[in-house]
Formats: sequence, structure tokens, C-alpha cells
Amino acid sequence: MFIRHVDTALEQLVRQRLPLPEDLGEVSFEQPTGTWSAQVTRVTVNLYLYEVSRSAQPSTAARMRMVGDGPAQVRRPQPMIQLGYLLSVWAGSPRDEHQVLGDLVSMLAGIDVLPAELAPPELSSPIQLAIGDERNMPRELWTGLGGQLRASLQLRATVAADTHDWSDPAPSVERVAPALNPFDAGARA
Repeated sequence: MFIRHVDTALEQLVRQRLPLPEDLGEVSFEQPTGTWSAQVTRVTVNLYLYEVSRSAQPSTAARMRMVGDGPAQVRRPQPMIQLGYLLSVWAGSPRDEHQVLGDLVSMLAGIDVLPAELAPPELSSPIQLAIGDERNMPRELWTGLGGQLRASLQLRATVAADTHDWSDPAPSVERVAPALNPFDAGARA
């Protein structure tokens, strides 16, 4: 579910900070194929998720929370996952596309961590953002999609996965009793 939350947060970021209100344009997560692009009739920012991989960043720390008056719950460390998006703009002309893409680059270049007010509370970590992907070249991505190379940027979002759920902690130790050594028991008899 964490990918859906990241998608929602990215859409809110584009709509609020670009800005791109719903009455002016679309934010899409569709695969930008020729069939899809033929149906685009309004300014559209496309965030195509092309890669999901484990991040080199260490897992998050274990967490604890209180649920009402009940006992505390714990959550094991969550692994960090990197999501690779191919961000492109579709508009009536290349000049319009370049203008919107330039505005997106200017906005995203100044954001290392998605602002807290846009981050869904369900996530186990902040969403870290970075432009570029040294492993995948845009030309290869567009060729793989069956389309022609077009102006785009690669956006990486790094976030904790929802691997481990909340659980009750192990019961606390109330008494420690010494263990008998079985070899000592035979020597006493």
C-alpha cells in the first residue's frame, strides 16, 4: 500500500506547488505508450513508475506506539525502498511541455524530503526525493515503452515499505529463576 500513498503525495505536490489544479490539467500514472498519449487532450503530468528496488539506505528504526489505554505496540524496522518514476509532460506544443517540465525541475530540485503536510500519515518514514537515476537512461526507458525519446526527468522517491505490521510486545519478565544444571543434580544424589 505504501506505493499508492507515495503516488497520492506526489500528485498533491504537483497540483499544489506547480500548480496544476484539476480544472487545468491531469496527473497520470499510466504507462506513456502511443495509445495512451493519443488520448491525452489536456496538459498532463505523467509519473510512470518504472522501477521498484531496495534502497542502499538502512532500514528504519523499530517504533513503539500507544493505542488508547491499552498496552504499547511495537513495529520492527522497515526496509527502505526506492521507487523510480519517469516524469514527462504532455501538452499542445513542445514549447508548452518544456515550460511545464522546467517548472517541475525547478520545484523538485529544491525538495529533498516531501513536505510533512503532503505526506500521508500511514507511511513509516518521510518520502525522500531526488532527480536522476544513474542506472537507467531515459533513452532506454522510452525505447522499452515503444515510444520516441522525449523531454523527461527521472524522479526517485525513497520510503519505508510496509513490511512489518504493528504487534504486541513480548511479555515482560517478572521473575528470573536459576536453572539447574543436570550434571550437578546427579552429583548430589
